Amino acid sequence: MRLWLERVWYGQAAGGKWLLPLAWLFGLAAAARRAAFARGWLASGHPGRPVVVIGNLTVGGSGKTPLTAWLATALAARGLKVGIASRGHGGSARGPLEVTAASDPALVGDEPVLLARRTAARVVVARDRLAAAQQLAPVVDLILADDGLQHYRLARDLEILVVDGRRRYGNGRLLPAGPLREPERRAARVDVVVANGGPAHRGELAMTIEPLAVVALDGGARSSLASWRGRQVHAVAGIGDPARFFATLRAAGLQVIEHPLPDHAPIGAAEIRFGDGLPVLMTEKDAVKCASLPAAGLAYLEVAACFAEQDADDLLARVLALAPRS
Repeated sequence: MRLWLERVWYGQAAGGKWLLPLAWLFGLAAAARRAAFARGWLASGHPGRPVVVIGNLTVGGSGKTPLTAWLATALAARGLKVGIASRGHGGSARGPLEVTAASDPALVGDEPVLLARRTAARVVVARDRLAAAQQLAPVVDLILADDGLQHYRLARDLEILVVDGRRRYGNGRLLPAGPLREPERRAARVDVVVANGGPAHRGELAMTIEPLAVVALDGGARSSLASWRGRQVHAVAGIGDPARFFATLRAAGLQVIEHPLPDHAPIGAAEIRFGDGLPVLMTEKDAVKCASLPAAGLAYLEVAACFAEQDADDLLARVLALAPRS
């Protein structure tokens, strides 16, 4: 059902008109919720430190977490203490709970563990993003809310919308008839739009996700993706858009046997052992869930968000304008 829905949403399959009444109901509920927060019928709160929300309008991945990691690293390099508030999708914890590089992804979610490993930021997960931000506020200068655009309980100072530059907004319909969590016109009300991996429209900043290295889970040895050219691999991707990961590997000359998984899917031996001795290459988000598994033959692709110099400067200037003056 999930794969069929995605094909309908992004114009690769016909059908789905019977879902339109459900989409209208979803739209009414979402509009009522937004109005309730706007009019004060539902309470929102601010943690007392600048809040930058990074989110999207569609379900699934668009590049939010790589952008969050890039921003956290760039801000830390400028002397700021950065906190990251996350829902912790895929984790069982209600929170607020601080995340470290050694935290269990089954408890706190895979993306928070990845962010704790890749950045110097303090990371806190909670179903209530305001509670996470409030725990961070006494010890940080600025808070990044990863995937918080629709979490209106958390008041924000800047909204960054990440758009999949290839798939954009799909068929433009709301869930479940389309991929949208909110109507496309919501994009006009955010402060910054970042287009990931495709042509940026007027006024948008262009971002790409670039491979850095292939990292072996057994010992951490690093190699360039180019050095894998011509090799046949099993490719495992439990992310919002597995096809993007597979395309990256193929573009580098690898022979890819695809194993797409649902976003945030748990990883066990059945998902990564195929009995033929071929190496298994996965996303970093999936790799954090493999700590308890035998690591021989497993590796992940480390990636990073990249911007042209002017776009990077523009984005950082918008965020740094919120930072406390020393």
